[in-house]
Amino acid sequence: MLDRIFKLREAGTTVRTEVIGGATTFITMAYIVVVNPAILSFAGIPSGPSTVATILAAVFGTLLMGLYANRPIAVAPYMGENAFIAFGLAALGITWQQRLGAVFVSGIGFAAITLLGVRAWLASSISASMKHSFGVGIGLFLALIGLYETGIVTSFATGTPAAALMSSDGIHLRAPDVPVRIGNLHDPKVLLAIVGFLVIVTLMIRGVRGGILIGIALTAAAGYALGFGQAPKAVMALPLMGDYSLAPIAFKLDISGVLRIGFLPILLTLFLMGFLDTLGTLVGVGSAGNLLNEKGDFPKIERPMMVDAATCMFSGLVGTSTSGAYIESATGIREGARTGLASVVTALLFVACSFFIPLLEPLQHLQYAYAPALIAVGVLMVGGVARIDFKDMTELVPAFATIVVMVFTYNIANGLTAGLVLYPVIKLLAGRAKELSWGSWVLGAACAVYFVFGVPH
Repeated sequence: MLDRIFKLREAGTTVRTEVIGGATTFITMAYIVVVNPAILSFAGIPSGPSTVATILAAVFGTLLMGLYANRPIAVAPYMGENAFIAFGLAALGITWQQRLGAVFVSGIGFAAITLLGVRAWLASSISASMKHSFGVGIGLFLALIGLYETGIVTSFATGTPAAALMSSDGIHLRAPDVPVRIGNLHDPKVLLAIVGFLVIVTLMIRGVRGGILIGIALTAAAGYALGFGQAPKAVMALPLMGDYSLAPIAFKLDISGVLRIGFLPILLTLFLMGFLDTLGTLVGVGSAGNLLNEKGDFPKIERPMMVDAATCMFSGLVGTSTSGAYIESATGIREGARTGLASVVTALLFVACSFFIPLLEPLQHLQYAYAPALIAVGVLMVGGVARIDFKDMTELVPAFATIVVMVFTYNIANGLTAGLVLYPVIKLLAGRAKELSWGSWVLGAACAVYFVFGVPH
């Protein structure tokens, strides 16, 4: 029966291989159950229900990927998009209900352009250097969040007493010398975070599966031993009940509130981040498992893209951020997973995880334990800088602008849109407009809306 459903023999795999591959993928991405709710809590979304929503989104998307697309690719809320929802929109005073509404509407947009074949067309119009710059910028953005959350880096605005900034007249405050500075390295929690980061990267270097999650757990355990943190209230609990009921966030999204011109830049940003993340992930894991065709394309890419769109809408409904295909799926593929059976195994393990939320939830309140994982994810993502074409200034300048604007304005949308607007402009000024596709002009014009009519911050 399994062979008929998942075509195991045709893919040259076995049930045992698929189970091992699915379990491996789960172990390497299970950290999202801790990290995603911790990040979304900054948007005002309660962590208990948010944890359940994160798991449900992973179960829904991963099962759909296995049963409908028959691919060994797991789906869960994206790192990067969750940071945009929590931090990138903070200065706009947007409610979390509206942020979830934006996630749902962007999912509808994904589905529409996937059905029309536009999604792949737009993605193909973005150069490889630009695609890699998106990942590098988001990686550095996550690293900055991790550094700030751990206290390794702090800001003068929150870390300097007013007396230290008093001007010579004794009345006015002068501007701080620099916007950020190193934190208090004598603080035990900061030192714990540094050790936690070293533990995580050491485990990753040694190829230990689930190194990020293990590192979080070990750092938290050390913190508990030193008196920094509270023990879990319980080991197990029934999901969807009590403190873990979805009632406070499920179906609370505000759709009508985001269907106005002022929200267009936000929807555009979620749209760009979502479809580029999915495309990059599919190509990356496809390459790792020899799943690409002779042209380097992902066969029947519409199905996994439609899964991504459906999961995005589901995420908005249950109360979490944009979801999509996870690059950690490559670990399971390297173990031999080739079909959707591996995804079904991963989804079932997420279901089992939902009964142990009380054991995991305390980790979401320990910045010194989970924030080093953000820095580690940033390390993984920044490697894409090597694939940017440094010899071609028409590629390098927009890519550089994407990265630095994203990080130094503390806003993912600013970086994405700045790079995509600048790309056709630089090509045109260099006399190389013939290299541009219609899609490049469409994306450039659409992103210009962000700066002309939106509220960049």
